Amino acid sequence: MSKHNGEKPYMCGECGYRTADRSNLTVHMRKHTGEKPYKCEQCDFSTRFKVNLDRHIAKHTGEKPYMCGECGYRTADRFTLNRHMRSHTGVKPYKCDQCDYSAARKESLEQHMIKHTGEKPYMCGQCGYRTADRSNLYYHMRTHTGEKPYKCDHCDYSAIRKTYLDQHMATHTGEKPLVCGECGYRTADRSALTRHMTRHTGEKPYKCDLCDYSAATKTNLDRHMTKHTGEKSYTCEECGYRTAYRSALTRHMKTHTGEKPHKCDQCDFSAIQKVSLDKHMAKHIKPT
Repeated sequence: MSKHNGEKPYMCGECGYRTADRSNLTVHMRKHTGEKPYKCEQCDFSTRFKVNLDRHIAKHTGEKPYMCGECGYRTADRFTLNRHMRSHTGVKPYKCDQCDYSAARKESLEQHMIKHTGEKPYMCGQCGYRTADRSNLYYHMRTHTGEKPYKCDHCDYSAIRKTYLDQHMATHTGEKPLVCGECGYRTADRSALTRHMTRHTGEKPYKCDLCDYSAATKTNLDRHMTKHTGEKSYTCEECGYRTAYRSALTRHMKTHTGEKPHKCDQCDFSAIQKVSLDKHMAKHIKPT
């Protein structure tokens, strides 16, 4: 009944967290106790959540039993499939209580909230790196441990993040599975599709808190903010390269992935940057 009347009778005695579901409280308490009851039988990985164990096990088995009936997308865990389905239904259950923003994923809402708070609570004990996103800290720590768990099965490339491996794989397959429903634009990079969609919506959600500037992409806001701060906030987790611009970091990452997306249509030349392709094309132009 608590789901209907909004009552949350179960409370954490450590931090005041409240919930309508006793099992949610049990899982929450593991944050305080450090308990990780879900153990991998093939390595020493353990976790607080079964969904995390399922996701981890897929690294050993490669199995992806959960499939989307709309588009054929497959995944190793039910939670990820449920989240994916929102891309078809348009459901965005996570609402910002300070503006009209809503999101399909809780992580997206948490990322959005830092625009209001500016908080970066997660800090690396090795080097002092700070971030607003727990997963960013998790990946950052691999720059210290050297761990690169995502392996290419076509060559000896390995990566800190799955997104880097996915981008690298496009160099082997040429596949661009993500499609814009408005104009048919295709890409291998989910963040590139998100940036592209703002062209259709006209949305400029990224606001400067020092002046009245707003932007369609975080990259453009970050570029603008350097005029105020001079900060170089984007760091390559592979080699430590720093830049003020996300786009510059994206280009830089291709030096690690080997990706050369800009292809000459007259020979087999390819380049990391469009400017390099433009210079190359001049060789094909015959002087008049």
